[in-house]
Amino acid sequence: QVQLVESGGGLVQVGGSLRLSCVASGRFFSINVMGWYRQAPGNQRELVADITSGGSTNYADSVKGRFTISRDNAKNTVYLQMNSLKPEDTAVYYCKADSLSIYGARRFSWGQGTQVTVSS
Repeated sequence: QVQLVESGGGLVQVGGSLRLSCVASGRFFSINVMGWYRQAPGNQRELVADITSGGSTNYADSVKGRFTISRDNAKNTVYLQMNSLKPEDTAVYYCKADSLSIYGARRFSWGQGTQVTVSS
């Protein structure tokens, strides 16, 4: 089982920056994809960005050019650098991991979420 712990959320003004971190721990064979999702009140959870163990990235159109996802495989950590933040970026941000257990079973794990609030 993979445990994910996010950090780095907070309150920031429009145009500001934040960096989110997510550390994975527990017993697993490998983690393929790690990603960030967000959910605003009244909205469905949506993909923000994800990254494979090989470094291939994928971004939502709404954050392209402003957010950067990166990963340190040795530390089992994924980061989300968020620049030029807008009020519509306000949401709870969740980390997700797509992993293989030591028995070869595929697992999807979620963190507890971290609040990001962009004030105007």
